[in-house]
Amino acid sequence: MRHPILLTTLLALLLAGCTTTPRDDEADPRPTAGRWVPHPGIGWQWQLRDRLDTSVDVPVYDIDGFDNPKATVDALHADGRKVICYLSTGAWEDWRPDADAFPEAVVGRSNGWPGERWFDIRRTDVLEPLMAERLDMCRDKGFDAVEPDNMDGHLNETGFPLTADDQLRYNRLIARLAHDRGMSVGLKNDLDQIPELVGDFDFAVNEQCAQYGECASLTPFIEAGKAVFHVEYELPTSRFCAESRRLRLSSLLKKYELGAWREAC
Repeated sequence: MRHPILLTTLLALLLAGCTTTPRDDEADPRPTAGRWVPHPGIGWQWQLRDRLDTSVDVPVYDIDGFDNPKATVDALHADGRKVICYLSTGAWEDWRPDADAFPEAVVGRSNGWPGERWFDIRRTDVLEPLMAERLDMCRDKGFDAVEPDNMDGHLNETGFPLTADDQLRYNRLIARLAHDRGMSVGLKNDLDQIPELVGDFDFAVNEQCAQYGECASLTPFIEAGKAVFHVEYELPTSRFCAESRRLRLSSLLKKYELGAWREAC
């Protein structure tokens, strides 16, 4: 005769032994069950400026997390759409409502955009709680996923001696914070680290891979059954859409200001 109490205790011990909490610099082994993972080739709209146009007939919207209220996310959900929360997690923006919470010591050189400066991503003691608050905002507004921007500081002149390992550790931290809140998360650009990070992220977001001949670098996401949301700004669609369709990318032509205008492949 089996003993239910003994079996339950043994099962709990086995489960505890099989469960691990990954460090920030390790791949996240947790399954994606219950988390949205967009499939390759899915249609999308990316709008970060101007009044949001909700009339574009696509299943995914990527919009600014600060500028859009919960009511907007709810309305998009009511139309059957998934909604991605755009945040800058790698650079400081002087107009955000929490800008004063970031000490000057973690803010470096300009990233080339007005009012934006790179973070010292080594300082996770400072940045982790602040980013957690931002991701709490995305979760509380009902977003399905997060697009964390400026995630390739190690390739830029940030004012800090960032290494590839620093970037991997920070990117995995952001992915974990999103997953802990039930949201999926996309890897923004950072092409050279895709082999190490494809298991940590649920999709990719890329700018101008066609212009720079880099789109093939994104195939690990496609092979993993994860979408690549791709935008070009300077090439006509005749120059990149055929290749995008072959690679199964979700490609758009947009203007740099990222208003409502779009031309899809």
